[in-house]
Amino acid sequence: MLNSIMSKVFFLSTMIGIVVLIILLASILKQGVGALSIDFFTNFSSSRPERAGIKGALIGTLWLMALTTPIAVILSVGTAIYLEEYAPKNKLTHFIEVNISNLAGVPSVVFGLLGLTIFVRQFGLGNSVLAASLTLALMIMPVIIVSSKEALRSVPNSIREGSIGLGASKWQTIYRIVLPAAVPGIITGIILAVSRAIGETAPLVVIGIPVALLATPKSVFDSFQALPMQIYNWVKMPQEAFVSLTSAGIIVLLAMLLLMNLVAVLIRNKYSKRF
Repeated sequence: MLNSIMSKVFFLSTMIGIVVLIILLASILKQGVGALSIDFFTNFSSSRPERAGIKGALIGTLWLMALTTPIAVILSVGTAIYLEEYAPKNKLTHFIEVNISNLAGVPSVVFGLLGLTIFVRQFGLGNSVLAASLTLALMIMPVIIVSSKEALRSVPNSIREGSIGLGASKWQTIYRIVLPAAVPGIITGIILAVSRAIGETAPLVVIGIPVALLATPKSVFDSFQALPMQIYNWVKMPQEAFVSLTSAGIIVLLAMLLLMNLVAVLIRNKYSKRF
């Protein structure tokens, strides 16, 4: 009896989430599809809705993700490998791991304040692509570290012992055996982290990324515009036409997110192994 009731409760909870998601997507598509055009992708931001586009924001977001993702992945996976494979299991290591897990739940605006203090003011990077990328990389690193540690931990110790028993060094075992086996779990963490980073607005607002910029970055030290900031700016506009532009911007952002997730899922499935 209890099992049947709980099964229905869980099913109802799942359906509520799916229905809300369908309604939200249908509303956005209905409002935004009509605004998608060649001019929408080739025009810069404008206060006049008929001339407004996302060229600067789209290119700026591509720059941002192209820099944020490798910085976060390299540092996070390296940290996870050290903590799981090399670091001694003592109180200090446990303290570090607990604090990394806690950082995963810190609000994004706090990371924005950290980026403003260190990268924008202390290092003098200003509201550049590099400053924003480093800020977002710090924000998503805890998620990738935690998921990477769990993925590495899921690889059986017998695999490591067998590799070392055949004469491989510890690093060769990690690089050739453990990491390929842990790739699916690591990719899952990267998907979750990058999905969060690509839609974040609060850190970009705090470090002073402009909401309107009629130029595209030429280097990582240039100022830029990002899709979340562009959408945030359009939402505040009083004209009714900006509602369609906002929905169109959300559609483009979702399309970018789905494309990145598709690539990550294909990589995860390719390297998926079961022990």
